[in-house]
Amino acid sequence: MQSGWGLVQSPTTVACTNLLFPVFTAALRRFSCRPNSLSATFRNRSITCGFIQNLPAMNKMLLFALLTLAAGPDLYSQMISLPDGGVNQKSWAGRRVGVTDIEIRWNAPGVKGREGKIWGTPVAHYGFTDIGFGTTKASPWRAGANECTVISFSTDVTIEGKPLPAGAYGFFIALYPDSCTLIFNKNVDAWGAYFYKPEEDVLRVTVRQQKDLPQSSEWLAYTFAEPTKNAVLVALEWERWRIPFRVAVDFEKTTLASIRRQLSTGMGFDGPSLQAGAQWCLTNNTNFEEAYLWITRATDPTLGNLSTFAALSTRAGLERKLGKTADADKTMQAALTNASVVEMHGYGRQLIGQKKPAEALAVFQKNFEKNAGAWPTHVGLARGYSATGDLKKALEHAKSALGQAPDDLNRTSIESMIKTLSEGKALTQ
Repeated sequence: MQSGWGLVQSPTTVACTNLLFPVFTAALRRFSCRPNSLSATFRNRSITCGFIQNLPAMNKMLLFALLTLAAGPDLYSQMISLPDGGVNQKSWAGRRVGVTDIEIRWNAPGVKGREGKIWGTPVAHYGFTDIGFGTTKASPWRAGANECTVISFSTDVTIEGKPLPAGAYGFFIALYPDSCTLIFNKNVDAWGAYFYKPEEDVLRVTVRQQKDLPQSSEWLAYTFAEPTKNAVLVALEWERWRIPFRVAVDFEKTTLASIRRQLSTGMGFDGPSLQAGAQWCLTNNTNFEEAYLWITRATDPTLGNLSTFAALSTRAGLERKLGKTADADKTMQAALTNASVVEMHGYGRQLIGQKKPAEALAVFQKNFEKNAGAWPTHVGLARGYSATGDLKKALEHAKSALGQAPDDLNRTSIESMIKTLSEGKALTQ
């Protein structure tokens, strides 16, 4: 057989030509050669074949190796990412509970006309079954499509009351007609459930699904509902089924751990950060000793140097919790000296809520004198006098407050106060 140069082609040369022609093309493309450069030398199989014919056998092998390396991914794979055609939608969802991040990643299959033919079929089979591929003979459902569904928690959680350590887990479900076994597995890299190993399970929890829902969900989704400060209800929803499970956290433990971790960094030298951590403990009625150390550093003139009402009132509150009553009174007086009219008003209302009407009235009076009767000091006195039983004075100050109301919302509120006091009734505090 002759090449375009009239050379006889040996079987070895023909084989090399078939291999090298696409390699030449890819390599030249990779180095961006132009048609009038080296690429013209190899523009067809005949020229390529003639070039190879004149090479020794060893050099032919070396040339093939070098050009294969030069061609790189151009020869064997595409270099761009393309849409997957929408067969199964790559999806993710997340929610924060307290300081705990919950994240779910899954491939969402569609119903696609199979309503009534999803559950208990090969699409989403019951129990553990041999799905015909992989290494396992007893696979649960992968709770999605393609790769296994992965759910992760940034802190320890409980699933329906059962503990699960922080981490990422392959999520599978063993479906049954009237119950579902949720499976949290160590393998997060598996393709579906084809290589599922029960010995890698970390937790199994049984829940009951909701069936025959009035609205069908076309695409499989994970949703979050009923949030509280320490829990959220997660649910898999697809077709007319809903599989819910409650994820809960130890709110106090995880939040304290987060605060401590943050205050062990440069934030531990930042007054507002120290004050915020201490305030959280005071508000949530916990960890008083450590919180007092934080607020002491925050208000120390040589450290945080905070003298704001917020910082000093936090310190006073913690001193009171620790039985340091005299220190608390002294610190609170310093706090009130630095308080704005709104901050002092808020503290007075706080005292009313603590069933300390006489102390509240004293604060409202001080606020009135300090700020020359500015808004909302008349409102404070109306509340203070009402709490101590002097409804006549309360009504006088409520009427004075009406003319100072800055907006319709406050004006309506004060009108309601006036009506209540005019009827001889104390204000609801």
